[in-house]
Amino acid sequence: MEPSPVTGGSETTRLVTPRDRGAAAGGLRLKSLFTEPSEPLPEEPKPVEMSFHHCHRDPMPQQGLTPERLQARRQLCAACAVCCVFMAGEVVGGYLAHSLAIMTDAAHLLADVGSMMGSLFSLWLSTRPATRTMTFGWHRSETLGALASVVSLWMVTGILLYLAFIRLLHSDYHIEGGAMLLTASIAVCANLLMAFVLHQAGPPHSHGSRGAEYTPLEEGPREPLPLGNTSVRAAFVHVLGDLLQSLGVLAASILIYFKPQYKAADPISTFLFSIFALGSTAPTLRDVLRVLMEGTPRSVGFEPVRDTLLSVPGVRATHELHLWALTLTYHVASAHLAIDAAADPEAVLAEASSRLYSQFGISSCTLQVEQYRPEMAQCLRCREPPKA
Repeated sequence: MEPSPVTGGSETTRLVTPRDRGAAAGGLRLKSLFTEPSEPLPEEPKPVEMSFHHCHRDPMPQQGLTPERLQARRQLCAACAVCCVFMAGEVVGGYLAHSLAIMTDAAHLLADVGSMMGSLFSLWLSTRPATRTMTFGWHRSETLGALASVVSLWMVTGILLYLAFIRLLHSDYHIEGGAMLLTASIAVCANLLMAFVLHQAGPPHSHGSRGAEYTPLEEGPREPLPLGNTSVRAAFVHVLGDLLQSLGVLAASILIYFKPQYKAADPISTFLFSIFALGSTAPTLRDVLRVLMEGTPRSVGFEPVRDTLLSVPGVRATHELHLWALTLTYHVASAHLAIDAAADPEAVLAEASSRLYSQFGISSCTLQVEQYRPEMAQCLRCREPPKA
């Protein structure tokens, strides 16, 4: 039995008799013959980088953490180490000084440690690839980490506000002014160091209530302004609240050190600066809830995106326009484009995608191109959503 030569280098088998092989063969025998193809075997298909307007902003997905998130991880690790060391010092100092304000600051540092560790976990989780169940990947875990950071601060602050109120009602406590002053001074230095580590320098960062804004670029295709990592931003705001509280505790400790009869400054400073810490988290909480509710990104407007799509040659109408975000920096868009019969769908798709990427920093967009029909103007489902 021997293989029969066939094209493409494949192999078949047939019987070989003595007559076929001549007198030298004594019986039936099996012969294996591997034919060598006349042409080399085809190589494995290699991934081809599509043009950037195909469906993604980047030609090929990046493996692992992005440079921005690598920097965020380094910042969070450094700040977490500093926070652990000084938190232990504040617990000891607050116990020796019998100061609720110092213990309040230590509790806030404990909340900082928990939130930073949660943020580090979410950064690691966000590097996992997309699956058939989690089709967008794990990007939103970063937003959930920021939400956990804010919620933890609110819970701890609520408990400390209650304890401060109890101290204002009952004055049966004593405070060691010297130990309180020393511990408060160290706490201010620790918070300054953590704020320096977590601060995202440059124009993208803003301490205002609106945060960093992105303005559409009319001069031409350029990279959009980054907004900074959400977890680092939440941790930075968290540390700012602790820093301001530490300053208040320091002022109260100076007063108590020189005027022990004003020991009520300890719970009063806890009360006032805890409220301020709650207010400082409001911008971050608002942005996180906007992302989780799949609202239009703050830096991208519905009308500008719609007008940009309508300005593409060949586009007569647009509907089913949706804008949302997975994180503060990862924006997604989808829309239906109704085009003229004579328009080239591929050209329209390429031009529309290019404008969304370059002018609004959309990270991923899905555009459906269809032929325009007059009845679309009366379709209820094709109408634009009302203004909120």
